[in-house]
Amino acid sequence: MRNKKNYILTMLTAAFISCFTYVISQTKPVIEPKAQDTLTKPNLIPLPTDSVFTDKGLKLKTYKKNAHASYYADRFNGKKTADGSRFNNSKYTAAHKKLPFGTRVKVTNEANGKFVIVKITDRGPFVKTREIDLSKRAFMEITKSKGAGAMKVTIETIIE
Repeated sequence: MRNKKNYILTMLTAAFISCFTYVISQTKPVIEPKAQDTLTKPNLIPLPTDSVFTDKGLKLKTYKKNAHASYYADRFNGKKTADGSRFNNSKYTAAHKKLPFGTRVKVTNEANGKFVIVKITDRGPFVKTREIDLSKRAFMEITKSKGAGAMKVTIETIIE
């Protein structure tokens, strides 16, 4: 009887140790960043055409105030734009009816003052009341409500 108890105790201990070892082997160690890593890798500021940034030093010319802006649907991803490039909803691009391709414009949401710089790569929007179609990324950066499909903006061309 005593041998049976020892055998069961030994088996339970072995099972517990093997489970514990398995759990330990499956967890990833947390590596704390070193203080020097944060000092040697400063926050990089992307180029103005890639992100929202302050407009210090830009030469701007107001193109239109109280313009209606909307954004591209996801179904246009990968399709050719009027300038020949492939559309990507995660880049900072836009469609405008008249502005030349390659023109960089500052689009400011009049409700909250947020703005983005986008590059004109396509023609449109083909709705009379809309002035500019932004890529989804650019639109979501400046919108007040993520559920909105349109907003009033000020469009300024950047003079280089």
